[in-house]
Amino acid sequence: MNITRETIDTLNAVVKIDITKSDYSENVEKILTNYRKTANIPGFRKGQVPMGLVKKQYGKSVLADEVNKTLQEALGKYLTDEKLDVLGNPLPIAKDDLDWEGDDFSFEFEIGLSPEFEIKLKAKKALTKYTITADKKMIDDQLINIQKQYGKLVAKTVVGDEDEVTGVFFNDAEGIEATATLTLDKLKGKPNVKAFSGANVGDVLTLDTKGLFNDSHDLMTYLKVDHDTAHGLDVQVTFTISEVNTRELADLDQELFDKLFGPGAVNSVTELRAKITEDAEKQFVQQADQKFLNDVTEHLVENTKFDLPVKFLQKWIQTAGETELNEAQAKEEFEKSEKSMRYQLIESKLIVENNLQVNFEDLKAYTSEMIKGQMAQYGQMNPTEKEIDDIVARVLSNQDEVKRISEQLTSQKLLDFYKENANFKDKKLAYEAFVKEVYGK
Repeated sequence: MNITRETIDTLNAVVKIDITKSDYSENVEKILTNYRKTANIPGFRKGQVPMGLVKKQYGKSVLADEVNKTLQEALGKYLTDEKLDVLGNPLPIAKDDLDWEGDDFSFEFEIGLSPEFEIKLKAKKALTKYTITADKKMIDDQLINIQKQYGKLVAKTVVGDEDEVTGVFFNDAEGIEATATLTLDKLKGKPNVKAFSGANVGDVLTLDTKGLFNDSHDLMTYLKVDHDTAHGLDVQVTFTISEVNTRELADLDQELFDKLFGPGAVNSVTELRAKITEDAEKQFVQQADQKFLNDVTEHLVENTKFDLPVKFLQKWIQTAGETELNEAQAKEEFEKSEKSMRYQLIESKLIVENNLQVNFEDLKAYTSEMIKGQMAQYGQMNPTEKEIDDIVARVLSNQDEVKRISEQLTSQKLLDFYKENANFKDKKLAYEAFVKEVYGK
């Protein structure tokens, strides 16, 4: 066997593999001998079929299989031995003159090579890394929500602006008959709010479904209709009020504190506010980190310049999926995926050059901490080491879970690396200000 490589340019090459009879003949003979032992051909006893007949009937297919197997193994070994960093998969160059009657065969493969490039992590203009804080209004709102959640319902006969109204939506023609409980803040527009406000138990209201709720998806929730029906639904429904309840706020006392966090964990409203602030800001960390990770990713893609073997990749995309694409479709697919392809190359280089690879011990430790956190949420504060190890073993026996957790851990390692090495400035913002600045909402 002889393997040679012709360099087309820095990103493209052709690998030629010459296979001779000695590379495959021994395996072909073994397989045909086994076929002869088991072949069931009319006129011959089992195991007594002439080898010539076996070769005539099975020879070409066995030869093709063995040559292809030899070819793939040789190509894979060559790419590994030569340490070629290839993109996609090698593409066979079609040959019209392949003669399976001969002894020697020659095959050629196009390969796309990964480009050489330098990563400039530090931006000239510092990126922004946000710290999101919980302001007084947010904490006040959260306190009210807690008091409502743990408060008690008091029955009324007349609807007030803060009340919960229960009743039945009905439209015979549309097959709508749904019991629902809603608050007036869900309604859109003053006319709809006015229809409910001051109404009595037993009243029947006539409402237009179009523009009834602030969120159009609430039609699905309250009228119990599917998405297709809810979309563009423009009919009248009646709503018969069966109950009106006001929610009396729970007292901010020790009984409530113990229900929320366990006996003695919180002992005053001041401590409660501090605990709510701490919990909220812990949740905000993940959102701020994701924003920072996205910004660093965008910076790296935009500022790390290198060429790709575009024509090769477009050709590879044509046959890489379950359905073969034409040239135009493959070009469109490449354009959609080019940015993510570039970042994958940058990310891989960063991981290798900075030893950020995830090993099995990393996975075990990360999964263990994740499980401890999940158990703590359900009140299991002191699980045994064996309990944790058993759960970790079960989780990591699932390859899909291993992949998912590996991706999470890789992102975390990259995030920590970026925090240590990227050029950024810190900025503190309350949550609403953060959403407005980052998302324009």
